[in-house]
Amino acid sequence: MTITWKKQIPAVALMALVACNNAGSNQETTTGSTVTATDTTAATSAPAAQPETLFDGKSLAGWHGFNKTGEVKNWEIEDGALVCLGAAKGDSGGDIVTDKEYTNFELSWDWKITKGGNSGVMYHVVETAKYHAPYETGPEYQLIDDAGWPDKLEEWQKTGADYAMNLAGPNKKLNPTGEWNNSKIVFNNGHVEHWLNGEKIVEFQAWDEKWEKEKKEGKWKDYPDYGTAKSGRIALQDHGHKAYFKNIVIKPL
Repeated sequence: MTITWKKQIPAVALMALVACNNAGSNQETTTGSTVTATDTTAATSAPAAQPETLFDGKSLAGWHGFNKTGEVKNWEIEDGALVCLGAAKGDSGGDIVTDKEYTNFELSWDWKITKGGNSGVMYHVVETAKYHAPYETGPEYQLIDDAGWPDKLEEWQKTGADYAMNLAGPNKKLNPTGEWNNSKIVFNNGHVEHWLNGEKIVEFQAWDEKWEKEKKEGKWKDYPDYGTAKSGRIALQDHGHKAYFKNIVIKPL
């Protein structure tokens, strides 16, 4: 029995050693898999989009006249602001648009207008010879002198409204004409928000049944391509009145 017991010791030790080695091997495999998965996730994570300044405060770089080439003569730079001189007649002819196109975004800007002034900011503007003005395709954040406009204004025509579609809310706080305001448009897969001086004043869903009904029954019923583009240019409107813009920043979403 003593001899048998001595012969069994190496066998037991060998089994224990194999078991330990197997456990260690499994642990390394599991740990290795975890590290690999983590590394892969980190490697494939897209970096957050960075805000882009659309106006450098000193030039019209990044902008051009809608459906035009060459020098823009009805806009100029004044004290670090992009100024519409109001040279266009009617509601088209002098609008400028970004060189780049945007899809989902958060767009903010500071603005002011003169007494009796009218302007606007549009997005998803399609630029082709088919259209004579940005408003035929691009929804508009309305900018106007609510108090000093010479004619009666409908609510859908007032500052901050999604022009001719969605009204600004009663929480709208508009600074007096001639003073700077801050506005923001958020567009995210059809969900739209208008902000004015820190307050959200408009919110709606583009392309749903309500939106389609409003379009077909209102001002845009004769403009089949209005608001249908999923991406396009940003436009600043020359409506024949002087208007000022600065701190124009867009953040892709």
